[in-house]
Amino acid sequence: MTRRLRFTGTDSKNGGCPALHEDTTSGDIIVQGPPLTDPEDLARLKHFGPEDVAVVVPRELLVNHAPREMPRVPKIIDLDEFGKLFETFEHTAWRLETRRGYASDREDPTYREFVRTGSITLDYHDDWSQNIRRQVAAGKRIGRVRVVDEPPTEGQLFLLADSPRNTAAGEDIRCLPRSEAEARLLGEEDFWIFDSRLVARLRFDAADVFHDVEVITEPAEVLRYCQLRDAAMHGAIPCAEFAEQLRLS
Repeated sequence: MTRRLRFTGTDSKNGGCPALHEDTTSGDIIVQGPPLTDPEDLARLKHFGPEDVAVVVPRELLVNHAPREMPRVPKIIDLDEFGKLFETFEHTAWRLETRRGYASDREDPTYREFVRTGSITLDYHDDWSQNIRRQVAAGKRIGRVRVVDEPPTEGQLFLLADSPRNTAAGEDIRCLPRSEAEARLLGEEDFWIFDSRLVARLRFDAADVFHDVEVITEPAEVLRYCQLRDAAMHGAIPCAEFAEQLRLS
C-alpha cells in the first residue's frame, strides 16, 4: 500500500537531503539522508538487522522538524512476548510488586499445600529458575521489591515461603512494609523495568487475574518508574531477613 507522505522539512539550503517526511496515515516518520556505510560503524549499532538501513542526519534537522509530541496510545503485548523480555534484556530486570495477592498463585497446587501446612515444597528447577540462572550466569542482575501489608496477607506469606526458590536462582528479592511504601508514594502499580529503558506494566483485574502487559518506552515516563525503583529499594530488606522478623514478632 502506497504511503501518504507529507514533507515535514529540511535544513538544506538548496532543497536537497537530509529531510523528513511524515506518513499522514500511520504517523511514521521517514528519515531521508546519506547512508551510513562504514562496516565498523555499522557493527557498533545495536539491534541492526540485515535488512535495516542507517542514515546520517544533522541533529538540527530533528530539533527543527521532528514532531514535538504525540498522543499516547498504550502498547499492549501478550504474555508470550512479555516472557521473551526475560531472555533478551541486556543488563538489569527489576520489579515492584504491590498487590495483596495473585490469582495465579492461588491456582498453584503449592498454594493449597501452604494453606494446609504453612510451608511448601520448592521446585528449584522450574522454568523460571532455570532462566534466571542463565541470565545471572551471563552477568545480568534481576531483583524486586515486594510491598507487604501489616500484617501480611495469606498471598504475601505464600510468596515469602516461596522466595528461597527465587533467591537460590540469583534474584535479589527485598520486602518493604505497606506503610513505608505509602509514605514514599510508590503507588499500587505492578511493573518490571528492563535496562532502565523499558517498563512493562502488569495489568490485573479486580480478582487479581493477570491479563496483559503495557509496554512504556517514553524516556520521561521510564525515568518516573526508575525513580519509584530507587525510592522502593531504599530501606527495603532482604526477604529472608524480613521473614525472620515476622517470625520473631
